Amino acid sequence: MSVDVAIVGGGVSGLVTAYGLARRGYAVAVLESRVRSGGNAVSERFGGFLMEHGPNSLNAATPGMLEISRDLGLERQHLSLGKGARNRYLVRDGALRRLAAHPFGLFTSDYLSPKSRLRVLAEPFIRTRPNHDEETVAQFWGRRFGAEFANRVIDPLAGGLYGGEAERISMPATFPTIHEMERRYGSVTVGALRRVLAGEAMAGGKLFSWRDGVGALPVALTERLGAAVRTGVTARRVMRHAGAFRIDAGGAGVLDAAAVVVATQAHVAAGLVETVDACAADAAGSIEAPPQAVVFLGYERGQLDHPLDGLGYLSAKIEGRPLTGALFCSTMFANRAPAGHVALAGYVGGSRHRELALRPPAELMALARAEYRDLLGVTGNPVAARVRQWPRGLPQYSLGHRMRVAVLRGLEGRVPGFFVTGNYFAGPAVPICIAEARDTAERVHRHLAGRAGAMPAVAGG
Repeated sequence: MSVDVAIVGGGVSGLVTAYGLARRGYAVAVLESRVRSGGNAVSERFGGFLMEHGPNSLNAATPGMLEISRDLGLERQHLSLGKGARNRYLVRDGALRRLAAHPFGLFTSDYLSPKSRLRVLAEPFIRTRPNHDEETVAQFWGRRFGAEFANRVIDPLAGGLYGGEAERISMPATFPTIHEMERRYGSVTVGALRRVLAGEAMAGGKLFSWRDGVGALPVALTERLGAAVRTGVTARRVMRHAGAFRIDAGGAGVLDAAAVVVATQAHVAAGLVETVDACAADAAGSIEAPPQAVVFLGYERGQLDHPLDGLGYLSAKIEGRPLTGALFCSTMFANRAPAGHVALAGYVGGSRHRELALRPPAELMALARAEYRDLLGVTGNPVAARVRQWPRGLPQYSLGHRMRVAVLRGLEGRVPGFFVTGNYFAGPAVPICIAEARDTAERVHRHLAGRAGAMPAVAGG
């Protein structure tokens, strides 16, 4: 069998790449080793509850996000963030502290000490560093806003967004826009104000989902791609062959393609790239993805004392809690729990607690229930419970990550026709993966269009 483009990996990144190329008229084949496509974008409905096994929301501000939603007919399912999700919560000294969602929430709350709040206000007067050595997230925020801010605000954020530890992940790789503000303006505060005055949108505040959850995206993409998506097929090896590529898919046979896109997790990509570029294989193989577990519990509303008037809560590592945080799912979006009930999703593992994520599901449920009793005043047993364990969770953007990404991006120049994409390039959030995949599809198109006499195998697009 021969196609224009073979995409190895049927998660969101691979499906969006395939969709972009198919719309341009190319014959594509998506090879997914699992029995279903979609990667970790899995939404499960049971007993009137909806559980997100992976990503739980999307940001409408990311370029192209609403466009692909319209293209796939998903805008009819659009759910805006619930009005009740107006606060943010952080754990301090064993209790939840409420922060309003507006920019001054940290200053109207007692979460930070008065001394720390004054230190935050002093940020515009902090000198920039004379050198440009790479810093960790903790080093950058501690230098600019003070140690308490870094430990109490940024550390839980790193755990919630990346499953990482602020003292281990790279600032320029994780928060490139904010890192650039210091370089350009000498201050993060000044840079943020300049952007606001210039009418540039800042991240956040435009979260949404779909009625059937984030998993509706890979379902819609798979339906559009039809027979091009082949599940239960494992690509064992990719080799150069006759000026193009040949993929050994084991019992599924051999696939020839003019171009190949590897859209798998980093450790899988390392094995597939090894046959064509050792440097890229080393770069991909050095990206960690520690295990993570999602503990979903449903309760009757009367079993909780807390108003659940927010997105959820995050906990700093110094609090010593087993959960990095939890989401108030039924507050965030309608249709996530039956009438008179609430849904909570707790997160365990990541870089902070690697071993916890792999413990038996019953033990993970017990950890979550104990924490909810302590922080949310939950009484009694849950009426619904599920645990999803991911042996490999979110990729860690550790020091040197930008260099690894540069090596991987350079692969298509060293081996024309061979591309790599995924959630370890620009960010793990689904909208960012979509943007990255769309860009990958454009680069593949330019490569194929530039080949002598090359034409899409299928007209249209």
